[in-house]
Formats: sequence, C-alpha cells, structure tokens
Amino acid sequence: MWMYGESPVSGNDSLHYTNFSSFLPCAVGLLLSNALDPYLAQYSSSPIPIPVPVDLPSLLIMPTLVNYSGDDELYSGASFYQKNLIDLGRVCTLGSSVDGYYCSPRKRARISAPDIFETPRLRKDQKPTIEVLPNECLFEIFRRLSSGKERSSCSCVSKRWLMLMSSICRAEIYKSENLTEGSASCDDEMASVDEDLVIEDDGYLSRCLEGKKATDVRLAAIAVGTSARGGLGKLSIRGSNSARGVTDVGLSAIAHGCPSLRSFSLWNVSSVGDEGLSEIAKGCHMLEKLDICQASSISNKSLIAIAKGCPNLTTLNIESCPEVGNEGLQAIARSCPKLKCISIKDCPLVGDHGVSSLLSSADNLSRVKLQDLNITDFSLAVIGHYGKAIVNLVLSSLQNVSERGFWVMGVAQGLQKLMSLTVSSCRGITDASIEAIGKGCIHLKQMFLRRCCLVSDNGLVAFSKAARSLESLQLEECNSITQFGIIGALSNIKTTLKYLTLLKCKGIKDIDVEASMFSPCESLQHLSIRNCPGVGNASLTMVGKLCPKLQRVDLTGLYGVTDAGLLPLVQNSEAGLVKVNLAGCGNLSDNIVSELARLHGGTLELLNLDGCRKITDASLVAIADNCLLLKDLDMSKCAITDAGIAVLSNANRLTLQVLSLSNCSGITCKSGPSLTNLGQTLVGLNLQNCNSIGCNTVELLVEKFIFRAEMLVTTLLALLLEATSFMLWFPENAFTMSWLVDGCHWK
Repeated sequence: MWMYGESPVSGNDSLHYTNFSSFLPCAVGLLLSNALDPYLAQYSSSPIPIPVPVDLPSLLIMPTLVNYSGDDELYSGASFYQKNLIDLGRVCTLGSSVDGYYCSPRKRARISAPDIFETPRLRKDQKPTIEVLPNECLFEIFRRLSSGKERSSCSCVSKRWLMLMSSICRAEIYKSENLTEGSASCDDEMASVDEDLVIEDDGYLSRCLEGKKATDVRLAAIAVGTSARGGLGKLSIRGSNSARGVTDVGLSAIAHGCPSLRSFSLWNVSSVGDEGLSEIAKGCHMLEKLDICQASSISNKSLIAIAKGCPNLTTLNIESCPEVGNEGLQAIARSCPKLKCISIKDCPLVGDHGVSSLLSSADNLSRVKLQDLNITDFSLAVIGHYGKAIVNLVLSSLQNVSERGFWVMGVAQGLQKLMSLTVSSCRGITDASIEAIGKGCIHLKQMFLRRCCLVSDNGLVAFSKAARSLESLQLEECNSITQFGIIGALSNIKTTLKYLTLLKCKGIKDIDVEASMFSPCESLQHLSIRNCPGVGNASLTMVGKLCPKLQRVDLTGLYGVTDAGLLPLVQNSEAGLVKVNLAGCGNLSDNIVSELARLHGGTLELLNLDGCRKITDASLVAIADNCLLLKDLDMSKCAITDAGIAVLSNANRLTLQVLSLSNCSGITCKSGPSLTNLGQTLVGLNLQNCNSIGCNTVELLVEKFIFRAEMLVTTLLALLLEATSFMLWFPENAFTMSWLVDGCHWK
C-alpha cells in the first residue's frame, strides 16, 4: 500500500510514495482491537471460547485482514493499543473446525497452522486485503476511534481513508464507557502547531484557502485535523484549483467535521452548488457570518437551507449570484431574527419583495448595503419606514430609484439612528431628496456622495442647514457643486464638521469672494482636496481664512497652487499642522516649505513633497532645523542632492522613521554614510530608481536595514488586514491611501 500524504492538520495534499505495508498489521490491529472492545471485554477473565456476535460484520474477524504470516515472535498484550488488555491473538476464527481460542492477555499464542494463517505474497495486480473492505465496514471501524490522534493517523493512510474519515459526523463517533484518562487525553496531543491555522482573537481556529490550495482533499484534512482542537471557527475559500477544485464533497466534509463553524466565505467557486451549502446548513448550526461572492451555481435553495439550519445568522453578504432571488431572502427574513448586517450586490433576480421582506422583518438590522439591484422607490420607502435600527446605509447604482424614493426615505422619519450614509451613482438623489434626507436623519454624522451630478449648490446648502450633527462630508465627482456650495456648507455646519473631502470635483473653480461674507468653520480639522483641477490660489486662500483649526491637510494633485495660495492657509492655522500632503503640487518652492517648517515645526509629523520638482536642499535645511517631531518625510522626485541628505543626517534632534527618496537623480553613493547614520532611527527607506547609487552602497544599506525592514513589513501587513476587513463592507467610506510596497528597484 502507498501512503497518501495528506496531513489532516497541515493540509498538504501532495502524494508521498512511502511503503505502508509495515504499518498495516498495527493499523488493523488498532482498529479491530478498538472495534471489538465492547464485545470482548466481558470475556477477559474467563478461559472459555469466545462467541462471535451476530451483529458484528463477519468481515471484521476474518484472519485475512491481519495478513499474519505465522512467525514465532512473541508480542506484549498491549502492543497494538496501549490501553487495551485484549489483542488480536485472543480471537481468531479458524473456519468450521474450531470455534475459538483463548490466549493469555500478556503473550500471543504460538500457532503452527500455516495452512490457516499464512497467506501468499500479494501479486502486483492484487489489492491489499485492507482495501477489499467496503466503505460500510471501514465506517464502522473508524467511528469507534474515539481519539482525535487515532483518527488523524488513519486519515493519513490513503485518500480513500481520509475522505471516509471526513464523512463521519461528531455525533456518529462511538463513545466507549471504558476510556481511561490516558486515552481521553489523546485529543490534547493533537493540538500541535499548524502553520496554516490561525487562532482568532475570539479563540476559534481560522483557515483561508486560495487558488491552487483550495481542493476537496485539503478541506477533508482540515475537517479531520481540527475536530480534535475544538473545531474550525472561520473558513474562507477564495478561488479554486482548476484541475481538482472545491466541490460539494469538500463542503460536506467541513459540515460533518466542523459543527462549530461560525464564519464561512465562498468567493469565485463556480463548482460548488446548492448541495454543498445545504450540507453546511445541516451540520453547522452555529454559523453567524455567510459571505458568498461570484457563485453562479448557488440559488434560493441554499439560502432556504441556511435559513432553516442557521438561526443565529447575523451577517449575510451576497455578491454576483445570478440565481439568488427574492425567495431566498424572504426565507432569511422569516428564520434569522438576529440578522444585523446585510450586503447584496449585483444579483439581478433580487427585487422589491426580497429587500422589503428583509428590512421589515429584521428588527436588529444595523448595516445595509444595496448595490446594482433592480429595486424601485418601494424598497427605499420600506427602508425609511422600518429602518429604525439602521446605523450605516450604502445605496449604489440603483438605476430604477427616482427622486421620489429618496425623498420618501427621508420624510418617513424612520432612520432616526442613521449615522453614516453613502449614495453613489444614483440618479434619484437631487436637491429636493438630499434636503429631505438631512431633515429626516437628525443624527447623521457621515455623508458621502459619489457621482451624484444632480446635486447642486442649493441642495448642498439646504442639506447642511438641516444636518446639524454632520461631522464628515465627502464629495467625489459631484461636478454640479461649485465653490459657493462648499463655502455655504462650511458656514452652516461650523460647529460640528471635522472632515471635508473633495475628490475629482471639476465644478469647483477659483472665484474671487470676500471671506468676511461667511462665518468661519471653527470645527474643521481635516481638509482633503485631491485632483480637483479648478482649485487654485483663490480657493485655498478662502479656505485658509475660514478654517483656522486645521491640523491635517491633503492637497494632492493641485498643480495650479503656488506659494501665494498656500501661504494664508499655513499662516492662519492656529492649532498647528500635524500632517501635510502636497504631492503633485509642482509649482511650490522652498519658500513655502521653509515657512511651513518655521511655523509648524513643533507639531509637524508627516510631510509629503512627492513630485514638487522645485524643492531643493534649502527645504531640507529648514526641516532639519525646525521639524523636531517629523516621523515621515517624502522627497521623491525633488531636486535634492547629497548635501541635503548630509544636513538631515547631522540633525541630532531629528528622529525620522520613514524616508522616501525615489527618483531623486541628485542622490549618489556619497550619501551612503549619511543614510547609514539616519538608519539609527529609520524603519523604512525608499531609494527606488535612484540610479546614481551603486551596488556596494546598496548592499551596505541592506545589511543595516534588513532587521528593521522585517519589522516594517509586519506592521504594514497588520494595517492592511485591518483596512481590508473594513473595506469589505463599506469601501466608499474609507479614505484612499497609497503605500509603496513594491520594494526597491536597484540598478
């Protein structure tokens, strides 16, 4: 026999060609000894023939199973199973001439009957005797293995044994009353370290399979290997192996072996259908989170099964499932009263009946995301009336919803607890409807409008007057809004607004307006104006005068801004600027950087001057002299030289942690010692496309930074995991951030 090397813990499904014939007698002895315990224990103290129980399959006691050759070796009574006093030598069926033998429990009987016990060697085309057993017999043997270690060891024998072992439910495992403390503790021995398993903060095991790793065999191994460790709590399957990917068989194994599963994600696996997900519903009654994306074979049958079998469901995410419709959502609404989060995207069969059933039945529903659905004004009216517990609402690409739908949602006065609203690419959002939303959602704190071209200055000003609790306003590609609308909104929400983001708003252009006509916004702390080509010096001057409490400023891509426009903002900031991003502002010079460093050097922690080609070493001198708290400095594509880097290196009080100098052609090998000196505090250094730096300098720097680079990568991975978890639900609410993770390109 050849051993199939699927480790039930590690999940490596490669084939290891290891001769397993030497293991067979012990394996069979272990299995049969454990299986026969209930029938033989009562005869262990009396030397009488042992009767064969009628209900035990006759194949279990055939001598050919052991493949015993009749040698004269003596074995201890506990050779096959340390906790059993009965071994296979005590019971042997000898055909019609002999009924049974009794043998000492401490010594195997000497049998000189080669005609009975000896078996010829297996021919090449002949299967090992253990493989002759049908699955029904192996099932009865396997389910009597009460120890997780024994079950895992047997599942390593072959793929057939693994798949059969994974089909055994926990309730079907035979529990013997004679288990000792030693055998009962075998499950603890299985709790060995597994690199592929992750223990979540809430204490349960987590596993993620992607691409080629996603196979039925690996899922079966996970089911068997984790059963002895409390069971799998979270499983994510993303993609599938093209040759032997995940099917309903793999999900069935998880359903049988992981009844404690709480979170299940299935992305882009077309080979899984209703049968597999129905098995999950039958076996995993503790399921709380279900995420299905791009599953073309999943239909309403799966959701109906989930509704019946998983009443504790709290989170449901369905995306790009063309066969899921209203019937499935109605079943979820009837049977899952604990539902809190629902996200439905790009499901053409989902309409008003399904959405309205969910919203009207789920009293605890707090997060709702509806995108690319064929719903009408009726669904939004239901949201406005029944959404009393909704805190976060995302509505995107609802082409059949008109102005009336959004207006009714606002005036229904049902969204009293709504705190965050995102509306993207919806033609129904107009001046009248956004004003109604502002009046009806009295506790709204975050508003994000994306590609809502029918909202003008009048609508934005009216909304700002009604939404008195608003703290964050984000506008993206709202081209009908001009500078008047922005200034009017700032004046109306002058006591609560803290965050203002304008992204790609082409309607905002410089207009000469007297700042004294408007009330200042004392509460605004974060200002982000990115890639708005019409914003120039006049707009920034106005913002600088109206917003004296700014601490974080992002002006990425405003190539029309010069020193004259940015200077009023820098001079009027009373609280002290902490983070300033001027990437792509190519017309700024050393003068504004020097003024920024002089006025805010005591508070500045981040400064990004990427692409400011007029910035020279003079700016580095001002930074080194004044910016004592600066941690992150980006001078990419600036006209700096080795002299400027030397100035930074000699600044004893400067404690930079991240320094980016990519595409700085003026940096050469002469900066090697200076960069090495800066490395005492740096955890990140970017020298990408610095072609004047030689290989020797690079090797020296790599040697100095290798340990700190590993620390930085670990930190970035943790941050990316946090960001990914947040953006899976509501990506529109997250501010765009770019991290250079490609590594350094050396030449």
